[in-house]
Amino acid sequence: MRAEEKTEDNVRPDTAPELPKNSAEVLKLDLPLLENFKLTISYDGTDYHGWQRQPNRVTIQGKLEDVLMRILGEKINLQAAGRTDAGVHALGQVASFRANCRLSEAELLRALNAMLPFDIRILQVERVNPGFHARKSARSKVYRYRIMISPIISPFDYRYVMHYPYPLDIPAMEEAARRFEREADFSAFSSGDYPNPVRRIFSSRLENCGDELVYTVEANGFLRYMVRTIVGTLIMSGRGRLKPEEIDVLFEQKKRTLASPSAPARGLCLVRVNY
Repeated sequence: MRAEEKTEDNVRPDTAPELPKNSAEVLKLDLPLLENFKLTISYDGTDYHGWQRQPNRVTIQGKLEDVLMRILGEKINLQAAGRTDAGVHALGQVASFRANCRLSEAELLRALNAMLPFDIRILQVERVNPGFHARKSARSKVYRYRIMISPIISPFDYRYVMHYPYPLDIPAMEEAARRFEREADFSAFSSGDYPNPVRRIFSSRLENCGDELVYTVEANGFLRYMVRTIVGTLIMSGRGRLKPEEIDVLFEQKKRTLASPSAPARGLCLVRVNY
């Protein structure tokens, strides 16, 4: 008897090769590994329309993403801890992104600072765990606002402070600042409507440094214009237009009033993000 020719059509079931259980085993593709990166960023926000990328506007996010794309050869989507407004500065902004990057942290740091404008500096590049997210992983953020009360302001300070060379009741402002330490609805000190306007301020302090007043606030989150509106409210207390105890009434009203104007953006700085 002639031996039966073996073809794909007549291979017996008991001799057929075992198929893999999933498609990933069929085609073991050499896919690039997306790593998670954390950037610590410092910038002078004077000449920028805030953090968030906008059409036909120069922004911090836009500059960073464009440079990262030139370095890594792929489109990058940066997630920031906080979206600072136009004219607001940062000492320790944090952003995260995912990318396939063969550079070391030190090499990427050098490349970024070599290509970015001098008013944006990357302080640190870190590879972090996949679950890290610059905004969602943050426990708190610290902002600082500077008020210069001397008659003359230095040309080296004017981009970073609010100049107010008029009489102020500083003890009243200090007491008013402490009254913001609470978990509450901060609608009266923000711009816009929010599904959940409740925030918790852990620390709210005004420090008298002679020719300068420094307001420092730490919270688990901030509404838009919230810090600048709080500073405007402190100024109103210092001018005698609002008693510190009347701040409680503003919280109860949950509505923005003329008692809470916004201070200029240039005096505000994001100091650090705590994780």
